[in-house]
Amino acid sequence: MTDLQQRGGGAAVTQRLAAISGNARRRVRGGVDGMGGFYAMTLDTFRYSLARPIQFREFIDQTWFIARVSTLPTVLVAIPFTVLVTFILNILLKEIGAADLSGASAAFGTVTQIGPLVTVLIVAGAGATAICADLGSRTIHDEIAALEVMGVDPVKRLVVPRVWASGFVAVLLNGLVCTIGIVGGFAFSVLFQHANPGAFVANLTLLTGLGELAIAVVKAGLFGILAGLVGCYRGLTARGGPKGVGEAVNETVVYAFIGLFVVNTIVTAIGVKVTGG
Repeated sequence: MTDLQQRGGGAAVTQRLAAISGNARRRVRGGVDGMGGFYAMTLDTFRYSLARPIQFREFIDQTWFIARVSTLPTVLVAIPFTVLVTFILNILLKEIGAADLSGASAAFGTVTQIGPLVTVLIVAGAGATAICADLGSRTIHDEIAALEVMGVDPVKRLVVPRVWASGFVAVLLNGLVCTIGIVGGFAFSVLFQHANPGAFVANLTLLTGLGELAIAVVKAGLFGILAGLVGCYRGLTARGGPKGVGEAVNETVVYAFIGLFVVNTIVTAIGVKVTGG
């Protein structure tokens, strides 16, 4: 009887290990299929970008939609974020006797890092999730399937305008954050840390030039495009009803953050090599 129990227990363990191994293989296969589907959709998006008819009206509508859900969070995040960084940098500059360089540090930190970073947070956390929820709702209600039945390509009709609208809004948000950062840094430095206003303005371009500004714009555009692609893909692949849409929205935030920080690192490294600083 003991031998039978041991054999039965061993068989149960073997079956459980086999089930775990099967689940792991299915997850790996699903992840590979998901990456392949994402790359395929990305290629189709760029291939259809200039294909006629161009969905200009949809692009305008989606630009307004993404800007509406992203502008206020951008302002609310940018003001305390830029003020905090400016405050810390000014303290360090005073310690080394370089308080007159507060304008240079504020402009450099805002343009090269704070602007794109806040754009990452807002575009991924607000814009991409709004896109995902919109397309996910259409997917579970079979609207996407209906478009395919009618011979309309969802990527060309829905994804392309949303992706480019996301990139366009991200560039605008980056400019808004940079403006808030410099103006807010000036006000905080002059009013609360008694920096010289003339020296602040005169040193704005000491470390930050056209090259750094161009790299920041490229970063923001890439962030917006990537976040739009992630949101569109997860929205079009949402399954399981409203619960599946909620899970897709959560995954959009995670995947977008991962991708955007990777892009930030790569573009920053390339920018340092190009600008030589």
